[in-house]
Amino acid sequence: MTWLTMISTLPNLLTLFRIVVIPLMVGAFFLDFPVSNWLAFGLFTAASITDYFDGLLARAWNQTSPLGRFLDPVADKLLVAAAIVMMVAMKHITGLAVIAAVIIMCREILVSGLREFLAEIRVGLPVSKLAKWKTTVQMLALGFLLVGRASPAAIPSETIGLWCLWLAAGLTLVTGYDYLRAGLKHMTGGTA
Repeated sequence: MTWLTMISTLPNLLTLFRIVVIPLMVGAFFLDFPVSNWLAFGLFTAASITDYFDGLLARAWNQTSPLGRFLDPVADKLLVAAAIVMMVAMKHITGLAVIAAVIIMCREILVSGLREFLAEIRVGLPVSKLAKWKTTVQMLALGFLLVGRASPAAIPSETIGLWCLWLAAGLTLVTGYDYLRAGLKHMTGGTA
Protein backbone atom coordinates (compact mmCIF):
# COMPACT_ATOMS: atom_id res chain seq x y z
CA MET A 1 0.00 0.00 0.00
CA THR A 2 1.46 3.37 -1.01
CA TRP A 3 1.38 6.46 1.24
CA LEU A 4 -1.04 8.08 -1.22
CA THR A 5 -3.44 5.17 -0.83
CA MET A 6 -3.14 5.36 2.96
CA ILE A 7 -4.07 9.04 3.14
CA SER A 8 -6.66 8.97 0.39
CA THR A 9 -9.60 8.02 2.61
CA LEU A 10 -11.83 10.96 3.53
CA PRO A 11 -11.30 10.56 7.29
CA ASN A 12 -7.51 10.69 6.83
CA LEU A 13 -7.83 13.72 4.54
CA LEU A 14 -9.92 15.50 7.20
CA THR A 15 -7.27 14.72 9.79
CA LEU A 16 -4.51 16.01 7.51
CA PHE A 17 -6.60 19.15 6.94
CA ARG A 18 -6.45 19.81 10.71
CA ILE A 19 -2.66 19.61 10.60
CA VAL A 20 -2.38 21.87 7.54
CA VAL A 21 -4.64 24.48 9.20
CA ILE A 22 -2.28 24.90 12.16
CA PRO A 23 0.39 27.10 10.50
CA LEU A 24 -2.38 29.12 8.84
CA MET A 25 -4.04 29.68 12.22
CA VAL A 26 -0.72 30.67 13.78
CA GLY A 27 -0.09 33.09 10.92
CA ALA A 28 -3.51 34.66 11.44
CA PHE A 29 -2.39 35.88 14.88
CA PHE A 30 0.00 38.28 13.17
CA LEU A 31 -2.67 40.04 11.12
CA ASP A 32 -4.39 43.23 12.22
CA PHE A 33 -7.20 43.21 14.78
CA PRO A 34 -10.07 42.18 14.38
CA VAL A 35 -9.26 40.18 11.22
CA SER A 36 -6.65 38.19 13.16
CA ASN A 37 -9.19 37.09 15.79
CA TRP A 38 -11.90 36.12 13.33
CA LEU A 39 -9.58 34.32 10.91
CA ALA A 40 -7.87 32.35 13.70
CA PHE A 41 -11.33 31.50 15.08
CA GLY A 42 -12.61 30.43 11.64
CA LEU A 43 -9.63 28.17 10.97
CA PHE A 44 -9.76 26.67 14.47
CA THR A 45 -13.51 26.05 14.16
CA ALA A 46 -13.16 24.41 10.74
CA ALA A 47 -10.41 22.17 12.10
CA SER A 48 -12.46 21.32 15.21
CA ILE A 49 -15.46 20.36 13.10
CA THR A 50 -13.32 18.01 11.00
CA ASP A 51 -12.24 16.32 14.25
CA TYR A 52 -15.83 15.29 14.85
CA PHE A 53 -16.49 14.17 11.29
CA ASP A 54 -13.31 12.22 10.61
CA GLY A 55 -14.01 9.76 13.43
CA LEU A 56 -17.69 9.55 12.61
CA LEU A 57 -17.03 8.83 8.93
CA ALA A 58 -14.19 6.40 9.64
CA ARG A 59 -16.49 4.29 11.81
CA ALA A 60 -19.56 4.63 9.56
CA TRP A 61 -17.63 3.73 6.40
CA ASN A 62 -15.34 1.23 8.12
CA GLN A 63 -12.30 3.19 6.99
CA THR A 64 -10.26 3.05 10.16
CA SER A 65 -6.56 2.63 9.56
CA PRO A 66 -3.35 2.53 11.58
CA LEU A 67 -2.38 5.87 10.02
CA GLY A 68 -5.70 7.41 11.04
CA ARG A 69 -5.47 6.04 14.58
CA PHE A 70 -2.02 7.62 14.85
CA LEU A 71 -2.72 10.94 13.13
CA ASP A 72 -6.09 11.76 14.73
CA PRO A 73 -4.91 12.27 18.33
CA VAL A 74 -1.69 13.92 17.12
CA ALA A 75 -3.67 16.42 15.02
CA ASP A 76 -5.95 17.17 17.98
CA LYS A 77 -3.07 17.81 20.34
CA LEU A 78 -1.14 19.93 17.83
CA LEU A 79 -4.20 22.08 17.14
CA VAL A 80 -4.95 22.64 20.83
CA ALA A 81 -1.30 23.25 21.72
CA ALA A 82 -0.81 25.75 18.89
CA ALA A 83 -3.96 27.66 19.86
CA ILE A 84 -3.00 27.78 23.55
CA VAL A 85 0.63 28.74 22.95
CA MET A 86 -0.36 31.53 20.55
CA MET A 87 -3.09 32.87 22.84
CA VAL A 88 -0.71 32.98 25.80
CA ALA A 89 1.99 34.61 23.63
CA MET A 90 -0.45 37.20 22.27
CA LYS A 91 -1.99 37.85 25.71
CA HIS A 92 -5.44 36.42 24.91
CA ILE A 93 -4.88 34.17 27.93
CA THR A 94 -3.25 35.97 30.86
CA GLY A 95 -2.93 35.93 34.63
CA LEU A 96 -4.24 32.92 36.53
CA ALA A 97 -5.94 31.60 33.37
CA VAL A 98 -2.46 30.56 32.21
CA ILE A 99 -2.62 27.90 34.94
CA ALA A 100 -5.73 26.40 33.33
CA ALA A 101 -3.97 26.44 29.94
CA VAL A 102 -0.90 24.72 31.42
CA ILE A 103 -3.09 22.06 33.07
CA ILE A 104 -4.65 21.30 29.69
CA MET A 105 -1.25 21.15 27.95
CA CYS A 106 0.26 18.91 30.67
CA ARG A 107 -2.65 16.48 30.47
CA GLU A 108 -2.27 16.24 26.69
CA ILE A 109 1.42 15.37 27.08
CA LEU A 110 0.69 12.91 29.90
CA VAL A 111 -1.98 11.07 27.93
CA SER A 112 0.21 10.97 24.81
CA GLY A 113 3.09 9.44 26.77
CA LEU A 114 0.76 7.01 28.48
CA ARG A 115 -0.76 5.89 25.18
CA GLU A 116 2.72 5.40 23.72
CA PHE A 117 3.79 3.27 26.70
CA LEU A 118 0.61 1.20 26.61
CA ALA A 119 0.91 0.70 22.85
CA GLU A 120 4.32 -0.89 23.40
CA ILE A 121 2.71 -3.52 25.64
CA ARG A 122 -0.29 -3.79 23.29
CA VAL A 123 -2.86 -2.26 25.61
CA GLY A 124 -5.44 0.17 24.30
CA LEU A 125 -6.63 3.23 26.19
CA PRO A 126 -10.11 4.04 24.89
CA VAL A 127 -11.46 7.58 25.06
CA SER A 128 -14.00 7.98 27.86
CA LYS A 129 -17.31 9.84 27.53
CA LEU A 130 -16.08 12.40 30.06
CA ALA A 131 -12.96 12.96 27.95
CA LYS A 132 -15.20 13.65 24.94
CA TRP A 133 -17.08 16.24 27.01
CA LYS A 134 -13.73 17.71 28.07
CA THR A 135 -12.73 18.05 24.45
CA THR A 136 -16.02 19.77 23.57
CA VAL A 137 -15.74 22.27 26.43
CA GLN A 138 -12.07 22.83 25.61
CA MET A 139 -12.84 23.57 21.96
CA LEU A 140 -15.62 25.97 22.96
CA ALA A 141 -13.29 27.72 25.39
CA LEU A 142 -10.56 28.13 22.81
CA GLY A 143 -13.04 29.30 20.18
CA PHE A 144 -14.47 32.01 22.43
CA LEU A 145 -10.99 33.09 23.49
CA LEU A 146 -9.81 33.24 19.88
CA VAL A 147 -12.61 35.67 19.03
CA GLY A 148 -11.93 37.57 22.26
CA ARG A 149 -12.39 41.34 22.04
CA ALA A 150 -13.51 41.10 18.40
CA SER A 151 -16.89 39.66 19.39
CA PRO A 152 -20.03 41.80 19.36
CA ALA A 153 -20.54 43.67 22.64
CA ALA A 154 -23.64 41.57 23.43
CA ILE A 155 -21.50 38.38 23.54
CA PRO A 156 -18.90 38.37 26.33
CA SER A 157 -16.56 36.02 24.48
CA GLU A 158 -13.59 36.50 26.78
CA THR A 159 -15.65 35.81 29.91
CA ILE A 160 -17.37 32.77 28.39
CA GLY A 161 -14.02 31.51 27.10
CA LEU A 162 -12.34 31.87 30.49
CA TRP A 163 -15.16 30.09 32.34
CA CYS A 164 -15.08 27.27 29.79
CA LEU A 165 -11.27 27.13 30.00
CA TRP A 166 -11.42 26.59 33.76
CA LEU A 167 -14.18 24.01 33.35
CA ALA A 168 -12.08 22.22 30.71
CA ALA A 169 -9.08 22.34 33.07
CA GLY A 170 -11.18 20.73 35.83
CA LEU A 171 -12.40 18.02 33.47
CA THR A 172 -8.82 17.63 32.29
CA LEU A 173 -7.66 16.87 35.82
CA VAL A 174 -10.40 14.27 36.31
CA THR A 175 -9.90 12.53 32.97
CA GLY A 176 -6.11 12.75 33.24
CA TYR A 177 -6.28 11.07 36.64
CA ASP A 178 -8.63 8.38 35.29
CA TYR A 179 -6.27 7.62 32.40
CA LEU A 180 -3.21 7.65 34.65
CA ARG A 181 -4.86 5.31 37.14
CA ALA A 182 -5.79 2.90 34.32
CA GLY A 183 -2.24 3.08 32.92
CA LEU A 184 -0.58 2.59 36.30
CA LYS A 185 -2.30 -0.79 36.62
CA HIS A 186 -0.29 -1.95 33.62
CA MET A 187 2.92 -0.27 34.79
CA THR A 188 2.82 -1.74 38.28
CA GLY A 189 1.34 -5.12 37.53
CA GLY A 190 -2.18 -4.28 38.74
CA THR A 191 -1.31 -2.82 42.14
CA ALA A 192 -2.36 0.80 41.37
